[in-house]
Parts: sequence; C-alpha cells; structure tokens
Amino acid sequence: MPAIVLVGAQWGDEGKGKATDLLGNTGEVIDYVVKFNGGNNAGHTVVIGSEKYALHLLPSGILTPGVTPVIGNGVVVDLSVLFEELDALQARGVDTSRLVVSASAHLIPPYNRTLDKVTERFLGSRKIGTTGRGIGPTYADKMNRVGIRVQDLYDEKILEQKVAGALELKNQLLVKVYNRRAVEISEVLDELLGYAERLKPMVADTSLLLNKALDEGKTVLMEAGQATLLDVDHGTYPFVTSSNAISAGACTGSGIPPTRIDRVMAVVKAYTTRVGEGPFPTELLDADGEWLRQQGFEFGTTTGRPRRCGWYDSVIARYAARVNGVSDFVLTKLDTLTGREKIPVCVAYDVNGERHDEMPMTQTDFHHAVPVYEEFDGWSDDITGCRSFEDLPKEAQTYVRAVESLSGARISAIGVGPERSQIVQL
Repeated sequence: MPAIVLVGAQWGDEGKGKATDLLGNTGEVIDYVVKFNGGNNAGHTVVIGSEKYALHLLPSGILTPGVTPVIGNGVVVDLSVLFEELDALQARGVDTSRLVVSASAHLIPPYNRTLDKVTERFLGSRKIGTTGRGIGPTYADKMNRVGIRVQDLYDEKILEQKVAGALELKNQLLVKVYNRRAVEISEVLDELLGYAERLKPMVADTSLLLNKALDEGKTVLMEAGQATLLDVDHGTYPFVTSSNAISAGACTGSGIPPTRIDRVMAVVKAYTTRVGEGPFPTELLDADGEWLRQQGFEFGTTTGRPRRCGWYDSVIARYAARVNGVSDFVLTKLDTLTGREKIPVCVAYDVNGERHDEMPMTQTDFHHAVPVYEEFDGWSDDITGCRSFEDLPKEAQTYVRAVESLSGARISAIGVGPERSQIVQL
C-alpha cells in the first residue's frame, strides 16, 4: 500500500493540514502520519469546526481518530514541548495515546536552546532568523556525532558520558565567547531524565514499525516540517532550516526506502509568504503586502511573527516540482485573494537584464532577482462556499489554470477557507 509524502512548496506555512484532510475526503484511509524532519520550530494550525489547534512538534495526524502519529528519527525533540503539547491536547479531550517516538530521534538539550539564542544575538545584522529553540545546534551536534538520542535516556551511564563530552566545548563557548555561565552536567541530566519514564511507552523502532505497516497494506503519510525553500541543501542557504524538508528527506527521516513512495503532494499557497531573513523576490513592502497579511492572517503559528508577503511565484513552484518530484499540488488560501481587481503572478526573474525562467544557480543572482509579472483579472464573489471547480467565478478558474500551467504539476485541490471542509477537488 502507498507511502505518500507531503511537502511545502514555498517557505512554509502553506497549509499542509489541508492536504491531509483532502486525502481523508477522497476515501484514502491514512493509518500512520509521520513527521520526518524539523522540531518545534514550525507549526500547523488545524481548524476542526469551531475548534482551532496549533501544533508545533506533533504530527497533524494526532487529531484524527484511528491514525497513529509518529515522530520519526529525523526529528529533533524538545521533551518539555512534547509533553506541553500532549497535556494541552488531552485537556481538550484529544486521545494522544497512540503517539510513537523513534528511539533514534535526537533530543534538544537545554544548553542548545541557550546557544541558539545567544548566537543569533551575537551575529547581529548577519543573523539567520532562527526561532531560538535549539534546532540548529542540535542538528549540528548530530552531524558532529555528539548528539543525544531518545534511546540514551535508558542508559544513564552513556547519557552522562555524552552530556559531559558535549559540555566540554559548549561551556567554553558560553563562558569565553558569550560571557554566560557554564552549564552543570547534573542540571541537564535532571531535565532529560525527568521525562524518561513517561516517554518510555511511546518509544519504538519506528522504521521497523512503518515498513511492517506498509507490508500489511496500511497507508503511511510522511509530513514535512518547514518547506522546500528552507531545505538545508536545496533552499535559500544559509537562510534555511537545519534539516531536509524536501521529499527525499522523508526517506532518511523515517527509515522508509524511496521505492515504497507512491505519491508526492506539494502544498502551495495562492500567494507567497516567508518568515525570517533571506531573499524573497516577490515580497511586497507596501500596502498590497499588508493587505495580504491582514486578509490571510499571516502571523507565525509558532512565533507569532508577522509573515513577509508577496505575489505567487511560479519560478519557485517549478523548482519545488522538480526537486521534490511533485505528482500534484494542493493550492491553498485562494479565498484570500477575493476582492482584488488585478492579481499579479511572477512568471520569471530579471537578473541584471537577463531573463531567468528557472531558479538562478547562485544565491547572489537569486538575491538580485526582480520578478517579471503577468496580471490576471480578480474576482469579488465570496468563494468560501464553493465545493466544485465550476462553482468558482470564471476569473478564479482562469487564475487557477494559469498558475497550474506555470507551476510544473497538476493542481488536484484548492483550499477556499480555513476549515477542513472548505476544499474544492479537481
């Protein structure tokens, strides 16, 4: 049975929960939803009826009865955040008992949260724009082979050795470079071990679990944190996250081989947003940008930061289609554009007088890219009640078809409102 990968096609916040709902609406029974990268540095807002849920570390499948949510080995886990989220959901009557956590997932120790924050302040104008939650330093520890994994909680001797080894260097940085106090080994051990017993029933070999599920005919959805343009290899480096957020990252972050993937869905917003630093060719630093921000409620789920807003960029959509092997796009938040007389779409870039129809090779060229726009007629009719493509105003249909033809893959569904039911299937 299928393993399906779900990714963001822009810089995140596209509304990946909408695509998860789409699968359910088409009769696809999702048995497992796996988060395969990132940590609590990104969030999903899921609206169910009158209830709104903000998820940061947990997979969105935790809100769906009968689904087993999985935190894969590619995720970095802040245990304090994990249990805060679980407690908050349980208080609202959500069953969280099926959650499974990979024994090989890395843990975010308290010293990495501190380092993340002080490093950003130290960088000043050269800052990356991280969330300060210790994600980057923890992935760096993973690559440097000094990281702490979930399984280490259950061998206290190994855990103490690993913490002591990491702090030899970390404390030098904190004290001598950042003028902070040294971190005691005991305080790190006390924090991490304080969660060990509660976590233990959730811990499993998730690669084995998921591959057995596929053997048994179950359907596994692998859900990316962040998005394509934030991928550490294929994003707008260095203004990226610290993990692989493209479809290929689903394999390394879950332990499911690429030969088992049947479909790659990419979620793309009907305009473009970004949080944090870095180049953004279609960004609007004017009244139009503020209009998109207010109409689309563009404020970060995790940070609350106002998102940078701009018109739809088909160049990065084509790039996302290529590097992810996108089978179909889900276009979200089309309703936000209602009321515009004209809607520009970026079809190419001008870089120093040269037209680029594809993503420029260098970050320098991308930084200097000026969007080449085509304009499409807008619409004024409320589309939030539309449930078929034919229900949409003709101008909206034209806009969708134009965006589809420019983006490199078919559009299989359109989000026309924040609620789960507000989907138009094509």
